[in-house]
Amino acid sequence: MPPNLLKRFRQRFGIAAPRMTVQTHVAWYWRMLGLVAVLSCSFALAAWIYDAGRRFAGFDRSEAEQELSQLRASVDQLNKEATVLRTSVNASESKLQIERAAQSQLGKQVKALEDENTRLKEDLAFFENLIPSEQRDNALLINRFRVDPGALPGEFRYRLLLLQGGRRDKPFQGSLQLLVTLQQAGKDVTITFPEEGVAQSYKINFKYFQRVDGTFRVAPDAHVKMVRVRVFEAGSTQVRATQSFNLS
Repeated sequence: MPPNLLKRFRQRFGIAAPRMTVQTHVAWYWRMLGLVAVLSCSFALAAWIYDAGRRFAGFDRSEAEQELSQLRASVDQLNKEATVLRTSVNASESKLQIERAAQSQLGKQVKALEDENTRLKEDLAFFENLIPSEQRDNALLINRFRVDPGALPGEFRYRLLLLQGGRRDKPFQGSLQLLVTLQQAGKDVTITFPEEGVAQSYKINFKYFQRVDGTFRVAPDAHVKMVRVRVFEAGSTQVRATQSFNLS
């Protein structure tokens, strides 16, 4: 036998030969099942350690869930109370609006009664002046004088009631005159009415009383501050009665 071949034989089957390991064959599904079991045990152990650590640190999951449930119940209760309060507030607002409307209506009624009272007093004075009296002189009275803006720019409407007191032996004949104080271009100006050509509309002739109304016009940019009415008897330049009405 050649020396090289013998040397190789001894290295393979002799004392110096490499060791051989014999392993039992295991199916792959058993290996996977074992791996799953090991991982499950690891996760369970990790979860137990995590819960134990939280309990050790003072945190209990069951207590937290219980507190969370209590908080949810408290929130639901607060929502119910808020709903009740909103309903109460809406009812209070509706009641307040009704009371305000009633108060406004009462205010309007009071204003109407005050106006009616003023009108009745004026009517009383009017009828008192219609009663003849030996002690009264032939006084001329101006009642209910008022000036209001008209429909057109610069137009104003006036109205008044003339009364002749005392003994009425004859009708009163005369005329009206309006003195309009206004502000125009930063200056105070007084305009006298009637204007030329319309004096006939300012004539008056009555025995007991006469209602007078009419209109006058000024520049649209003028601001009327006061209107004074004066009554003259025919054939005389002396003022028999006068009264003013302020618009500013």
